[in-house]
Amino acid sequence: MGDQTKRVPLLSIYRVFFEIGMFSFGGGLVAWIHREVVDVRKWMSNEEFLSGVALTQIMPGVNSTNSAIYVGQRLRGLAGASTALVAMLTGPFCAVLLAAVTYQYLLGLPGFQATMVGVAAAAIGMLLRTGISSAKATTKGVVPLIVMVATFIAVGVFRLPLIPVVGVMAPVSVALAWFATRPRAEAES
Repeated sequence: MGDQTKRVPLLSIYRVFFEIGMFSFGGGLVAWIHREVVDVRKWMSNEEFLSGVALTQIMPGVNSTNSAIYVGQRLRGLAGASTALVAMLTGPFCAVLLAAVTYQYLLGLPGFQATMVGVAAAAIGMLLRTGISSAKATTKGVVPLIVMVATFIAVGVFRLPLIPVVGVMAPVSVALAWFATRPRAEAES
C-alpha cells in the first residue's frame, strides 16, 4: 500500500469507483482510476499502480474492472476488491434499469413507436451511406465489389453467420485479387 499506516475506508473506495463507473463512457477508465487513486488521493504509489495495470492487462476480462479489483484488493483485501467491483457496476446497473423502466413508460405514449421506427430507419440510412462511401473510396475494380456484394447477400439476405462467411470470403478475395493483378505484373516484366 502507498501508505502502510493509512487504512482507506470502504465507503471512500465505494464512492471513488461509483463515480468512475457512473460518469465514464468508452475508454480511458484506467487513466481515470490512476488519477483518482495515485494523483488525487495518494492511496497507492505510481509504481504500485502501474505494476497492477500490467497484471490486469493480461488477465481475462475488462481492464477497468480488473484494475478496480486490483486497487480495492491492494487497499483493503477481499472486502476492498468486492467494494470496488460492486461500486464500479452499481451506477451503470441502475442507469440501465432506469432506462428500461423509462422505455417501457415511453412505449405507452402515442407516436413513440413510430418515432423509434423513424430513428431506426435514419440510423440504417446513415450506416448504408457510410458503407457506400467507404466502398467507393476503397474499392478499386470489379473483384472487390463482387466479394463485397457476395458477403452482403450471404449475411444480409440469407442470414448466414458472419464468421464462417468471412472465413470463406477472405481467401476467395485474396485469390481473386491475386489473379486480377497477376496479368498486369507479368505484362510489366
